[in-house]
Amino acid sequence: MRVLLGISGGIAAYKSAELVRLLTRQGCDVRVVMTEAATQFISPLTFQALSAHPVHTQLLDANQENAMGHINLARWADLFLIAPATANCLAKFSYGLADDLLSTLYLAVECPVFIAPAMNQAMWHKPTTQENINRLIRHGMTIIGPDAGSQACGDIGPGRMTEPEAIVQKLCIQNNPGILQGKKILITAGPTREKLDPIRYITNRSSGKMGYALAEQAQQLGAQVTLISGPVVLAAPEHVNTVLVESAEEMYTAVMQHIADQDIMIAAAAVADYTPVNVKAEKIKTQNDQTELQLHKTKDIVASVASLTNKPFTVGFAAETENLKQYAQDKLTRKNLDMIAANWVGQKEGGFDSAVNALQVYWQNGQKIFPMTNKSQLANQLLALIAEKLHA
Repeated sequence: MRVLLGISGGIAAYKSAELVRLLTRQGCDVRVVMTEAATQFISPLTFQALSAHPVHTQLLDANQENAMGHINLARWADLFLIAPATANCLAKFSYGLADDLLSTLYLAVECPVFIAPAMNQAMWHKPTTQENINRLIRHGMTIIGPDAGSQACGDIGPGRMTEPEAIVQKLCIQNNPGILQGKKILITAGPTREKLDPIRYITNRSSGKMGYALAEQAQQLGAQVTLISGPVVLAAPEHVNTVLVESAEEMYTAVMQHIADQDIMIAAAAVADYTPVNVKAEKIKTQNDQTELQLHKTKDIVASVASLTNKPFTVGFAAETENLKQYAQDKLTRKNLDMIAANWVGQKEGGFDSAVNALQVYWQNGQKIFPMTNKSQLANQLLALIAEKLHA
């Protein structure tokens, strides 16, 4: 694969050297383009040595036969990766500006484009930056990251460039869509509704976005996907067998009807733990200042699957407001799961009804943290990890 790597002017440019090394190790032919600002952070000679090719910095290259190096590079590339991508770089791409080689290449390439943003957390949170990101996503660009953590300026928050290993993993998944080829995956998604009467019900804030993202990405990675979904306002993913249910009991029944011969089960749904003992046939009238509800426990779907004799590789989810690691690892052991993906809810970012999330994933004698990112990318990362553990 021919990878065109664009480097803009940020301190994270030093990470791009490791990117070149990892990509070449994967057998990629890498050509590097740097902005003038990028050369102030790291020498082009470094990338020339690592890639074994000259580094391109000028828009009009007199050494090219037609003096149009940008067109030649654009035609050459199978994939265009910009890492790091500064806020200024994103703004140029978003509005179609072309005043240097890197921004001109973005307009000229016809191959897939991937961007790894890197900037101060305040710049990342700025509405203008988020508008630019959303516009680029609508234009078909894939955004990788950014990660959250301590930054060169001393701030802490999202804006760190995703680590090179994670970027390369993302590119490999995107360009090797068969890592789940032939596998059957059952995914649950969304909330359940537990009826009180013909009008009222008990539910939760789950939007189903994570489960639907998992279903869509799994299908793109070659899997045969069955999605069992509670009530959501999302369109069913294409080429996915989608089964719509409402209550926890209906979801349990649907899962058990479809679980045979599944290779993987991912329980991303937020299933009600309790359901009313009595469902009234008529609307409950408002009379007293206080009332009582009698509830009984619902069937534990993921534990039931994990207890089967020939169980699939079973992945649970845990949404917590405290003691995330402790509760997740307890659930992993107690329910005999192969893996559990845990996330915070009630935080400023991520959780229910959000387009982004972060996960802490645990398995027997192992763990991995996926920083805050959009749920499609997060789904891709989680599925890659599941495929790795399943094949192992």
